[in-house]
Amino acid sequence: MNIIIIILLLAGTFFIFSSALGLIRFPGVYTRLHAATKAPTLGIISILLAAFFFLYGSHQIVSGKMLLAILFIFLTSPVAGHMLSRAAHKSGIKPYLRHREDEYELYMREKLKEHN
Repeated sequence: MNIIIIILLLAGTFFIFSSALGLIRFPGVYTRLHAATKAPTLGIISILLAAFFFLYGSHQIVSGKMLLAILFIFLTSPVAGHMLSRAAHKSGIKPYLRHREDEYELYMREKLKEHN
């Protein structure tokens, strides 16, 4: 049980640290949003799972609040990142494009043509 807890804590630390590096190193708003939502979600869930297993292994406590926190973070963090990226795109922030085109912009133009 202790080995599983240590592995989960190390994995959580790795994901959160890689997220911090991504926020510093990535070029555009959308890539930074990706780094700010995906990796910390995995990191926080790993750390909360380690805490859950610690409580279960050492004190025989099954923490429903811990499981609800894991579920809440798993569901809300990616959705929040998606909503932030849509709001950024609608406010006119262009993605950092290198050899690609803005597919969402093309989709919205086609949808607007069909609607009119």
